[in-house]
Amino acid sequence: MEKKHFPGLKTEFYEHPFDHKALMSLERTPVLPLLLNKVNEYGIDRLLRMQITGSEFKVTPRNFPSLYGAFTETCNILDINPTPELFLFRGTGYIKAYAVGVEKPVVGINLEGMEWLSHDELLFVFGHEVARIKGKYLAYQQMAHIMPVVKNLISSTTFGIGGLAANGIEIALYNWIIMAKFTADRAGLLACQNQDVAITALMKLGGLPQEYLNEDTINDFVTQARAFEFTNLDNLDKFAKTFSFMEHLLPWTVMRASELLKWVDSGEYDNLLQGKEPVHQQPTTSEDNEDWNFLNAWDATD
Repeated sequence: MEKKHFPGLKTEFYEHPFDHKALMSLERTPVLPLLLNKVNEYGIDRLLRMQITGSEFKVTPRNFPSLYGAFTETCNILDINPTPELFLFRGTGYIKAYAVGVEKPVVGINLEGMEWLSHDELLFVFGHEVARIKGKYLAYQQMAHIMPVVKNLISSTTFGIGGLAANGIEIALYNWIIMAKFTADRAGLLACQNQDVAITALMKLGGLPQEYLNEDTINDFVTQARAFEFTNLDNLDKFAKTFSFMEHLLPWTVMRASELLKWVDSGEYDNLLQGKEPVHQQPTTSEDNEDWNFLNAWDATD
């Protein structure tokens, strides 16, 4: 079945409200411009690119045609243009993917991702990653990875005062990274266009090998996800919640599946597939209406 394409798709049409709220909180943090300047000053963007191009395998239609095909299909579906470069890196024992590069974005996936994911599951994982590029989130993502180093530099040059401020933005940054996963998963689902595929992809990202995926394990995972109450976490003491999200590198697959299923149940996902306006995002001005014109141009082929 041919996938629907979304020309002119904007992040706002599938953005998770928790992501939006966390991003607004992050951007209101006073020390953010200083940290961004430090990241630029030390050439982190160029360094990351040099590390990738100097150690990983660039994926082309000739060397890894299936992987390249899944990636370009994802970019075409979600209207990512120009198509970023794709790299394959060594095995880690679990599926791992990334998107980096503010000036010239690149996407990477490890050997397990290529070998363990089906074609449509790759669409979900690649959709999750290119959503970071589409949403222009990469500057903040990269800041999170080098936060300990940058925080020490600021602390040493401002007698510790800057370090205290950096602690606050670190908390806001890690909280936002977790919330941004919800938006990226929605993009992944728009790419693969199959709820069951999204669920099995999340289970594999959570570390479950293919041989353990069967009707019982999948159904139990869905049941667990539907039973998960994010409000329970939201009601925790602020310190406790902050501490839990400091582990931002955890896959958080059950929580992510829970939020993704809620989005499907709300009908907003189906509305997007059918070219309808998102229920919670109604244009209010003539300028806003121009943003919605792309809906009529979506491919309606089943």
